Amino acid sequence: MGRFSRTRAVAVAAAVAAAVAMTGAAGAAAQDPVEYVNLGDSFSAGSGVFPTVPGTPTSCAQSSRNFAHLIAAERGYQLTDVSCGGAKTEDFYRAQYEGMRPQLDALTPSADLVTMMIGGNNNSTFAMAMAKCIGAGVTRLGAWSPCRDQYGESLAEEVRTKTYPALVQALSDVHDRAPNAEVAIVGYPWLLPESGGCLPQMPLAAGDVPYLRDLQATLNDAVSRAAAETGTTFVDMAQASVGRDGCQSPEQRWIEPMIGALQPVPVHPNAAGERALADAVLAAVPA
Repeated sequence: MGRFSRTRAVAVAAAVAAAVAMTGAAGAAAQDPVEYVNLGDSFSAGSGVFPTVPGTPTSCAQSSRNFAHLIAAERGYQLTDVSCGGAKTEDFYRAQYEGMRPQLDALTPSADLVTMMIGGNNNSTFAMAMAKCIGAGVTRLGAWSPCRDQYGESLAEEVRTKTYPALVQALSDVHDRAPNAEVAIVGYPWLLPESGGCLPQMPLAAGDVPYLRDLQATLNDAVSRAAAETGTTFVDMAQASVGRDGCQSPEQRWIEPMIGALQPVPVHPNAAGERALADAVLAAVPA
């Protein structure tokens, strides 16, 4: 073999080796997808939106069309979803139901992205406040704002003094468990309009509609402040969900009403709402 032939053979061998190395690197990258963990409550789980995820606890009502599953499918992420209807920040540390593990156990140092919605069930903020206000309206028929008159600032004060520090602790512990991950917490979309209401779909006195909306604003502010304190990305749904509350038409709303809901879990996001949550997270979190 001449010198030119030997030189050409060496060059070809080097090119083949480089190609093999590149192929191997590409294969390794393909086998190492983004590790994505979703935590949180029924808004995060998409409770009420069918179908549910096979093999998940029935009580959690975790939807295969919740925002995390939509994001994972769109970006090709490897999803571990432990969100569960009814979850509080306490359930990050304890088994919510028998046979379940604390939600924080799903986190590892190799996690790349963590999302959640949490806080609305602490102190039963959503369910308790709605129930109290409906009850106040029933006992004081015709009153303008019986719930505000009866409870005043007490409901919001619990959010400020109890929910907020619990959120700070929970988010701090998420970062500790997943130190290399981008962590995002999503605010709650509006459940009610600014004023007016919509009887009978939302059976509340007209003056208590802005009262409950203010309570939700207080909760979202607590979530936002806890995110800022812990270096967490806050995904704000306030502006995006204006005019999408449970008093709107089925074609317009992202939240189902209490009476006449088109899914089994009322006052929660419908499929369009979960899609909107996914779009907001996708816009806030870089690929």
